[in-house]
Amino acid sequence: MSASRRPSATTPGRIEPLARLPVFLALDGKRAVVAGGTPAAAWKAELLSAAGASVDVYAEDVSDEMTQLANQPPRGTIVLHPRGWRPGDFLGAAVAIGGCEGDREAHSFVAAARAAGVPVNVVDKPRFCDFSFGSIVNRSPLVLGISTDGAAPIFAQAIRAKLEALLPRGFARWAAAAARWRPSLIQAGLSFAARRRFWQVVTAHAVLHPEREPAAGDFERFLSEVRGLGATAEAGSVMLVGAGPGDPELLTLRAVRALQSADIILFDDLVSAGILDFARREAKKMLVGKTGHAPSCRQDDINTLMVNLAKSGKRVVRLKGGDPMIFGRAGEEIAACRAAGIVVEVVPGITAAQGAAARLALPLTQRGKTRRVQYITGHSKHGALPPDLDWQSLADPMTTTAVYMPGHTLAALVGKALTRGLDPNTPAIAVAGATRPDQTVIAERIANLPRRLAEEAPRGPILVMIGRLMAAQMRRDGVSRTISGCAR
Repeated sequence: MSASRRPSATTPGRIEPLARLPVFLALDGKRAVVAGGTPAAAWKAELLSAAGASVDVYAEDVSDEMTQLANQPPRGTIVLHPRGWRPGDFLGAAVAIGGCEGDREAHSFVAAARAAGVPVNVVDKPRFCDFSFGSIVNRSPLVLGISTDGAAPIFAQAIRAKLEALLPRGFARWAAAAARWRPSLIQAGLSFAARRRFWQVVTAHAVLHPEREPAAGDFERFLSEVRGLGATAEAGSVMLVGAGPGDPELLTLRAVRALQSADIILFDDLVSAGILDFARREAKKMLVGKTGHAPSCRQDDINTLMVNLAKSGKRVVRLKGGDPMIFGRAGEEIAACRAAGIVVEVVPGITAAQGAAARLALPLTQRGKTRRVQYITGHSKHGALPPDLDWQSLADPMTTTAVYMPGHTLAALVGKALTRGLDPNTPAIAVAGATRPDQTVIAERIANLPRRLAEEAPRGPILVMIGRLMAAQMRRDGVSRTISGCAR
């Protein structure tokens, strides 16, 4: 029997160092200075105008792009001054952009701008810049900026292309509608919790219908929906969320949204730190560790904590490694929530067997070779080998068996399975830390696997998969070799 420990709050890690502080300037109606008439300077002038700035361009010669831009600015006016810049031109400016040919000119421009107290950027000369322009995804008023601090602009452009594909252009209309509705919502007399629920309703609708134009009656419809919830809008809730086997990229979009809307996150030891990075920074994170054969929080304590937090109006995310519904005690936690009248929702995750098999490109079922796959636990609630395993199904050569948490019971399990008909030459693999950077794989005949696992003692949660389809891994790597850090 494992010793118990109490749920404990974790201290949020400090933010990692920033190469640049992302700041969005309000330039509507303010003045901006641009020195130079090159196409590159024209692009910066276009950005400033699009943000609402009145742009004064100082250049003796201007490109066709700059001339056309001045005739048709996207928003704020662009005035061309056919001369070089002067120190007095910076007075009253909010920002200054220099299209300078050499370092000497750049140095003079920067010195004059800073003397006037104006933030300055010199095109393509990062060391002279107080701020930089990143790659932009424009769904205004939803605007995303991407910066690599000048190290890899092409990388930023590639990320921008990905984000452009992920964010439908219709989001701009919903973001604009949200800006219009905000004053009315404040006057609607809703509590903070109900207002937050309103924005969740709006966001969910926008995600499902991004290209639909927000209608005049949408605000009242969403408001009525929240008011119709009554006390439920004020009540807390619980979401059981699958964190997957370890790789943060295997999180579902729904899991990410849950983490970003949580007030409190209760997580297990098996949840990797990279997954918690998806949570909003304001969320309180509490370790309610449950680790086999190590001090663990009692399930009753976790249930009580979860219910009490939800009763106090908190949105609780119970974050579990793998899938909550597979050896995750989800049934007990769902029952505790329902008994207390707490709304509970489940967000499935990729279970360890799926993640490990996918990383190794090993199918769990295959026509003509396996008819089924089964998941079994390697230990009972008391830590010993479960007494009620179906040994006949485990010995079935047409079955792939995934054994969860068998670290201390594998020898006993294999020994008994061999006496009940399991072929000792059946291919098997043990995977430690499935899908993580330090994933370790041991491929071996099932009769030899417990000895190999004990000898090599790999770090991380252990999963064992047994069945003829594991032979592909044995042929690939040899039964006598351990493969660590498997390539993705």
